[in-house]
Amino acid sequence: MPTKVLIINDNQSELLSMKKILTNFDILNALNIKKALDILENSNDINLIILDLKMTQTSGFEFLQKIKESDKYKGIRCIILTNHDDIENEIEGLKLGAIDFIRRPFHLESLRARIDVHILLLTIQDALNQKLDEQKISLDVLLEQAPIGIAISQHNAAEHFAKEKLRINQKYEEITGCTKEELIQTGWAAITHPDDLIKDLEKFNQLKQGDINSYHIEKRIFKPDGKIIWVYLTVATLERLSDTEFNYISLLQDITHKKELELEREYNLYHDKVTGLYNREYFNNLLSNDLKTHSYSKIALIGINLSSIQLIAVNYGYLYSLDLIRQTANALNEFVSSNHQLFVTHETRFLFYMTNYNNRSDVDAFCEQISARLKEVFHNDKIGGGIGVLELQECDRELEIDMISRKLLKASEKSNGLFSKEFEIYYYDDLMDEESKREIIIRNALLDIVNGNNSDNELYVQYQPIYDLKQNKITGFEALGRLHTKELGNIPPLDFISIAEKTKIIIPIGEIITEKSLKFLSDINNEYPNIGVTINVSAIQMYTSDFVTKLLNIIDKYQVNPKNVGLELTESIIVVDYEQINTHLDCLKEEGIQIYIDDFGTGYSSLAREIELKMDFLKIDKYFIDKLIYRDHDKCITGDIISMAHKLGHQTVAEGVEDKIQLEYLRKNNCDRIQGYYYSKPLSKEDAVKFLIQDKKI
Repeated sequence: MPTKVLIINDNQSELLSMKKILTNFDILNALNIKKALDILENSNDINLIILDLKMTQTSGFEFLQKIKESDKYKGIRCIILTNHDDIENEIEGLKLGAIDFIRRPFHLESLRARIDVHILLLTIQDALNQKLDEQKISLDVLLEQAPIGIAISQHNAAEHFAKEKLRINQKYEEITGCTKEELIQTGWAAITHPDDLIKDLEKFNQLKQGDINSYHIEKRIFKPDGKIIWVYLTVATLERLSDTEFNYISLLQDITHKKELELEREYNLYHDKVTGLYNREYFNNLLSNDLKTHSYSKIALIGINLSSIQLIAVNYGYLYSLDLIRQTANALNEFVSSNHQLFVTHETRFLFYMTNYNNRSDVDAFCEQISARLKEVFHNDKIGGGIGVLELQECDRELEIDMISRKLLKASEKSNGLFSKEFEIYYYDDLMDEESKREIIIRNALLDIVNGNNSDNELYVQYQPIYDLKQNKITGFEALGRLHTKELGNIPPLDFISIAEKTKIIIPIGEIITEKSLKFLSDINNEYPNIGVTINVSAIQMYTSDFVTKLLNIIDKYQVNPKNVGLELTESIIVVDYEQINTHLDCLKEEGIQIYIDDFGTGYSSLAREIELKMDFLKIDKYFIDKLIYRDHDKCITGDIISMAHKLGHQTVAEGVEDKIQLEYLRKNNCDRIQGYYYSKPLSKEDAVKFLIQDKKI
């Protein structure tokens, strides 16, 4: 007769998965507590219950309380399902009578193995409850056929097994690497890893004293060859029978491979891949717990912003910049102590978590040390960064972690001059609080626009002409989103775009800008069929699965020629996974859409990497154009960028051209197109049409 298992879970997907893995069991399922109690009332032979503690509409604790209070049900074993960070609920569930817990996300084969352990415990108990003659046969067969290690002993001492009162199967010897005689001689405590032994002994003594009926732990044991393996150990008391010599049972499973995968996943979850340091996820969990438990009276967060490191990638490439990040991590590691923990919170941002200091002067001194060391690291590269400090006050303990992180980021950005060679230190202050309030106003204005609420907030588009130096005429416009709010007036694009990206509002905002831009293109294309429009695209937009489909639908809606449409992508969009981006670009280019890499020279990429991109134009950042006014042209690399881009098969567009000196240099070095205030500022759609008319007359 198959074992009967009741699963109480309202997650249909999870329920289906468990049914597939437990095919040789008789499965009953309930979506709520009431249904589960009805099933128990009408079924007297349920062997095991799997209970989700956190169902959508009901609490698993209520169910555990009911079966604990019932003499009819209290003998049924119950395993609870919890989340990976649900330790408090696990403890509460075990107190209410659950015999084991399984944490999400769980591997289905691991789930099956854990259930098999408890079914085996039931089977062994049934075997011991048989008549003595039958017991010897059934128990011997069970021991040898079991797929896990089994040891049964009456001996009460934790350190040793009793020779005359020990039954052990071959699988147990195989897992431990020890024979029965060797285990009797050394004892199981001697082969248990010291870091796990205290907990194991504590649980065993509780079991011996009758405080608990069973316990389960994951622990490490030493094999005779010195190898360390992970095992899942279940120890339980067996009912005392007058004629039996067995009191305790130990079930052992080798989970080394599973544990290695689990530890690898956990390491990857909480560590930065480049530096090996703890990452933002780990820091958030740590800070959240410390704030909740009031672990420290004084906490200072020290953010180190190295965004300017991206600039040197233009000359030295992506790998060089990664190596510089690693050098920085090694240098900062010199300052790590129990009161100074180091984290990576972003590809170019580090964070020190400083605790148990006396006053601000201690923080100042520590920050000065960091600043001096970073200057040494970046001396040859001639770049600087920002050091922002946020001292957490008692009132800050109620803030969300994201808000705390934003405050710290603002402080580090305040001190981070893009082209500075210094590492200045700034503390977060009330003025920055005002900036946070401003950010909230901008975010709410964007939400009003996205939701179509009637307000005085407006998102509109201006168009900056792009001039072809070879044809001596305008060839298109860059569409530039602009925001006007009722409370703050006109908002600089960099301000509202960054806020939109952080809050994911950029996706609908991007669609609105695209709609307006392509409508403008549709309006002028009858008169000017060869004029194009380029639209800036955020990385967040690009990575949405339906981006290409939505864009093509808008193009079709306004009946514009895809060859007149360009997309401007920043370099940073390709750093993480440029192969995936290329797949998207292939689809777009098949339709005739042109691809521009915007602000070239400010991201992580290098010219050598551009060759693998499916792009048409490279837009040279204003930083390199500004240098043409003040620097000896023989020392400028702008012409080299143009030359190398042409060799890679790309055309070039120079951004931010404001002076005749710049124009002459760009002509001389064969730049293809320019845009900037020298030719025209961004224009309203009406003025853009007038500009076209004027350009046509020239």
